[in-house]
Amino acid sequence: MPFRYEEVEISWLGHAAFLIKFGETLYYIDPFKIAPKGPADVILVTHEHFDHLSLNDLRKIIKLETEIVAPETCKEQLRMLRSGIIKLIKPGETVEVKNAKVEAIPAYNVNKFRAPGAVYHPKERGGVGYILEVGGVRIYHAGDTDFVSEMKDLKVDIALVPVSGTFVMTAEEAAEAVNTFKPKVAIPMHFGAIVGGRADAEAFKKLAEVDVVILEKE
Repeated sequence: MPFRYEEVEISWLGHAAFLIKFGETLYYIDPFKIAPKGPADVILVTHEHFDHLSLNDLRKIIKLETEIVAPETCKEQLRMLRSGIIKLIKPGETVEVKNAKVEAIPAYNVNKFRAPGAVYHPKERGGVGYILEVGGVRIYHAGDTDFVSEMKDLKVDIALVPVSGTFVMTAEEAAEAVNTFKPKVAIPMHFGAIVGGRADAEAFKKLAEVDVVILEKE
């Protein structure tokens, strides 16, 4: 079942993928191995990695007028779709989309390394999380990130945060993050597909000092 907050519905589609519904408008974030829930009005892509930018999944939901918001590193892949309206964004920028505003928040690693001195998600690559403001509700999707300084003063109602470790925050780090910026509700993600499992979500819930909702995959 979707989680409802005021007039907004949030469904977890597995891994880091979500569907946010406001009225008849459908906003997808990082669709990957999803069961489509209808054609997208807006798609937000956090960065270029295959489990966040999946052309196969985008083709399941895209239509000619779909607005796609993504960082510069996604540009060449998105051109292969030959459909949709691409809006490139950089950390710190804001764009208007159908019935909503989207703000890009920096997303990067500080202590998750693929090799000595080389993190999985370098800040200079320009990966982002997003604050989607729709129906007066501010929803933060953190993207692939550690607990970084840019999160500390966020003002959001709902936070969708990764908890699996390896490439992103651990449950403990994610709890520290939400305990700092204090969303009204936190929803764990980025588990159950590549790394991590339900135990990470449960550990996060125990440590978080805010309301936590663990969604079932739809």
